[in-house]
Amino acid sequence: MCIETSLTASALPYETESDWTSKTVCFDAGALGIAELTFSGAGVVRPGSAMAVPSDLGGSVTFTAASVARGQRPVGGLNVNIQCRSGDVPSRSAALAGTLLAVEAASVATEPGLRRTRRALDRIGDRALYVLTGLASLLALLTVAAIIWQVVDKAWPALQKYNVTFLWHNTWNPVTDVYGAREYIIGTLITAFGAILIAAPLSIAIGLFLSELAPAAIRGPIGSLVDMLAAVPSVVVGLWGIYVLAPFVHYHIESWLHGWFGFIPIFGTSSAAGVLPAMLVLAIMATPITSSICRELFAGVPGELEEAAYGLGATRWEMVRGVVIQQVKGGVVAAIILGLGRALGEAIAVTQVIGNGVPIRLNVFAPGSTLASQLANQYSSAISPLSIASLIYLGLILLVITFIANIVAQGIIHRFERQRTG
Repeated sequence: MCIETSLTASALPYETESDWTSKTVCFDAGALGIAELTFSGAGVVRPGSAMAVPSDLGGSVTFTAASVARGQRPVGGLNVNIQCRSGDVPSRSAALAGTLLAVEAASVATEPGLRRTRRALDRIGDRALYVLTGLASLLALLTVAAIIWQVVDKAWPALQKYNVTFLWHNTWNPVTDVYGAREYIIGTLITAFGAILIAAPLSIAIGLFLSELAPAAIRGPIGSLVDMLAAVPSVVVGLWGIYVLAPFVHYHIESWLHGWFGFIPIFGTSSAAGVLPAMLVLAIMATPITSSICRELFAGVPGELEEAAYGLGATRWEMVRGVVIQQVKGGVVAAIILGLGRALGEAIAVTQVIGNGVPIRLNVFAPGSTLASQLANQYSSAISPLSIASLIYLGLILLVITFIANIVAQGIIHRFERQRTG
């Protein structure tokens, strides 16, 4: 151990102070048992301490402790060597020799060092944590890459035959082995975005109510019930849609909308199964995850900001609009996009209520079909390798749509963050 410390001018009471180029005390306190060095007229300089170098010295002196020369000798002696501007040998050795006799090493009992608190197992744990988390991240990347590779590989016959024209061909005929995805892409986008238009305001309202408005006694029960919707299996939601939701929508909502707004093409003749029930089912399935995230975001807004808004005279609505929403709008967009991803990929529940009809019409009451529902309907009854490859091509399109939605969501979030932080 080499400890550097500066000395005052009074520690060097000789006439050649201006010749010294450095002032450093180096010694091995652990090996020599030295706790402090005493200099004539300078007081005590403890290991690790530093004293200001006077400007008139123009430099400092280097002391190297190898053994103890004078004073108490618990371990050995002390030799002090001086380094001058002119070299290792001082210009006035005689004067220097008399001065060095005043330097003594005072021996005191060394204080025991701090006990090592980090064990070898802790260091191993740090490395293991780094390795395990890195492997988990790598595994996630490899899983996504493997999924993409397998989907592309299985869809390759259809990719070779149709290329990108598959996207806008509207014929799906297993008998003639001619396939196109246009109707299913349109149906997927209509049902998913229609569902998120319903689920987004509902989820934000639920999150605001549970975080800002609801009494404490009912926040927990209502929040738990909303979260439980996410645990309901898709097939159960689909069965409820067939026997409860679809008849109610057909006889009450669709007939009322057609009676009042039938002149608008999207509110045409009602049907027992169609796109509107599918939108509602998807909205129900997307609401729990979106509202749960929104609730946590709203609850995480600092209370000081809300109180400051009230102190400035804002109403509760103004506080929510100007403080709460503004603080977390990037996260709210992410929650909505996550709900959109849930709606895009749903297959079973949509298949049970959408009616599986093509082509897609402007009438949202008419039957329709989506990429996921077509996969669920046709995969088990595919009659040729090309039909199987075409169905997997539908899955590849759905995968790409989901990736694009997530990339757009990330872009929106980063834009909001830049606006918020300036």
